[in-house]
Amino acid sequence: MFICIMGSIKIVRWLPHMALLAVSLIFGLNYFIAKSLMPGYLSPLQLIFFRVSITAVLLWLMHAFFVKEKVQKKDLARLAFCGFVGITVNQIAMFVGLNLTTAVDASIIHSTSPILVLIFAALIVHEKVSLTKSIGVILGFCGSIILILHGKEMDFNASGMLGNFLIFLNISAYGLYLVVVKPMMAKYHPVTVMKWAFTFGFLFGAPLTIPALSGFNAAHLTISAWMSLGYIIFIVTFLAFLLTAWALKFLEASTTAYYIYLQPLIAAFIAWATGLENLDIIQLAAGILIFTGVYIVNKNKGKTAITDGEMER
Repeated sequence: MFICIMGSIKIVRWLPHMALLAVSLIFGLNYFIAKSLMPGYLSPLQLIFFRVSITAVLLWLMHAFFVKEKVQKKDLARLAFCGFVGITVNQIAMFVGLNLTTAVDASIIHSTSPILVLIFAALIVHEKVSLTKSIGVILGFCGSIILILHGKEMDFNASGMLGNFLIFLNISAYGLYLVVVKPMMAKYHPVTVMKWAFTFGFLFGAPLTIPALSGFNAAHLTISAWMSLGYIIFIVTFLAFLLTAWALKFLEASTTAYYIYLQPLIAAFIAWATGLENLDIIQLAAGILIFTGVYIVNKNKGKTAITDGEMER
């Protein structure tokens, strides 16, 4: 009986990590799907309008029927800031930047995210940065860079410079968002926080995204394009953001950000599974580095312990 109870507690403690693994898989697939939509079917700003506006509506409906939680007025300013950096700046900079730069450049810049979050968390919320966690982050960064650059070349042409800047702005905004939104996750239900973040994110981005709809032609989209758009809205945006928000209730922001390192590993696996690439010893070694980093970052159980009361929230 005791062994069963202890086993159940361990499973519960790992649920946030399982949620972040699912998010990594979702984003790993999204890298291929989003590229297939832009710019042939949708412009970056059109895609942002649909994913942010529809997700906001879904969150309002979900909140109205299942949560019904009010936020204090003093917290609206922080939630507005979360919406601005985490939704508006993050989304616009990412999709516009992705259209201007190469996949290799974008992936390398994205790999700096856990390092940026580690810095933001230390400066803003005074999150403790241990030597062990730093080593884990560095191992993951090295493994991620090896995976990204293996058999590929970076593109330093001038036309991609703006795209690279926007991708760095995107990942910096998302890193800052993870740190700033965490106190709200501890105080409110994830659906409540996401509802307001996406609402403010839509409002801040509306001056750019709504005018872009003038060139949208629904008849131009194929069934495959509609399915891809549905995946981006309901899975990548709605589900992935909720899973990340829930995980943030129990894990440090820097730990949550670390799972970004799994995305190039997942992308490499997808490429192998679909026959686009062959896995070799270098890629396997990079994967080992990343998973070793995962273990080291999460080694301290005190950082990720979840009480029964927390799980019931």
